[in-house]
Amino acid sequence: MIKITETSLRDGHQSLIATRLTTDEILPILSEMDKAGFHSMEVWGGATFDTCLRYLNEDPWERLRKIRANVKNTKLQMLSRGQNILGYKNYPDDIVERFLKNAIFEGIDIVRVFDALNDIRNLKKSIEVIKKEGAHCQCAISYTISPVHTTEYYLNLIKNFEDVGADSICIKDMSGILLPYEAYNLVKAIKGVTDLPLEFHTHCTSGVAQMAMLKAIEAGIDIVDTAISPLSSGTSQPATESLAFTLQGTEHDPQLNVDSLNNAAEYFRNIIKKYQDDGTYNIKVLMTEPNTLQYQIPGGMLSNLLYQMKSLNASDKYDAVLAEVPKVREDLGYPPLVTPMSQMVGAQAVFNVISGARYNIIPTEIKNYVKGLYGKPAAPIDEKIKEKIIGNEEVITVRPADLLSDEYDKLKAEIGDLAKSEQDVLSYALFPQVAKTYFEKRS
Repeated sequence: MIKITETSLRDGHQSLIATRLTTDEILPILSEMDKAGFHSMEVWGGATFDTCLRYLNEDPWERLRKIRANVKNTKLQMLSRGQNILGYKNYPDDIVERFLKNAIFEGIDIVRVFDALNDIRNLKKSIEVIKKEGAHCQCAISYTISPVHTTEYYLNLIKNFEDVGADSICIKDMSGILLPYEAYNLVKAIKGVTDLPLEFHTHCTSGVAQMAMLKAIEAGIDIVDTAISPLSSGTSQPATESLAFTLQGTEHDPQLNVDSLNNAAEYFRNIIKKYQDDGTYNIKVLMTEPNTLQYQIPGGMLSNLLYQMKSLNASDKYDAVLAEVPKVREDLGYPPLVTPMSQMVGAQAVFNVISGARYNIIPTEIKNYVKGLYGKPAAPIDEKIKEKIIGNEEVITVRPADLLSDEYDKLKAEIGDLAKSEQDVLSYALFPQVAKTYFEKRS
């Protein structure tokens, strides 16, 4: 029997409607979804935290508490970016520890944790805390394709995950580029070296996700990520109901409650109308983009690049930027295109094209990456490129977070009486200006 992680309350609406579902829209359907028989529901982490504070005037911690109060039978899951937590830079260990402790205390059962560079050093603190707090620690591979990202590379990574205490493994294919037969072979290879449960997460952006998921199931995957139909497909995950019907009566049948699925789908069909009417739900996110397989660019990154080029009055150079992205990736040691690396590589590609000279303009984040402050890339960075970006500056070889001092007490003093709890201080740690604005409105 295959197990299902339902993603619509996190990645589903993050992928299709910019994470705009409100807590009030989520709460009424939770008891119905709780009856469906899911292995888990992904409800928190990713962009949900930032969006609650920045756009919805909501406290993300309060959202989690309310969801937990309404979900009695199903495990709740979140996504965390290791030492980046839910932000875009490395945070000190004390912030990582307090954040995860609070998330688990408020009801998170499973923490899926990944690093944009697959650098195990950036995951160790998170894994240690998750295990200590008694939650399930799922370590995710940031899947990408390059000359160095071979099957052997991923098998070594999985052995490292096992060594540091992972409870399960996830193949996280954020771009939707894992082709069906490669999926079959990769799952078979991983199942040959570990007994840990294996999960598959992908996106429908390129048009191959449903086929890849079926081949992964045939190869012995244990859990797959799907989204209820109104929040599925396009740049989101395959539809939960469609997969349930496909597997019905087979040895892989997830045995979900079809009535609960239909009720949830009907509910979200009505909710989504608001986002269609106000333009948040753009038809472009539903369009299949096979170019993703060529450029390995996630759907969200494609739309961001298009937006950037328009704002710079350089839409005519969009194809040149798409062609530049793989070159920048190669120069920089083939980082997987996942947050924050996707934004950084995309920005550098844009600058390379519009400035008329490669690496003429270099963002601070790219300089810091080349200095080793985000971790170690899978392949060495081209020496000429390195010299162009940081000159003769030293590249660090220690775990990046070892260079950071604890800062909870400093931040607590800084935000003062605007913070009413430890969780408020943690919100401020991750998104200082956004959280402060929210606290001021709340006061």
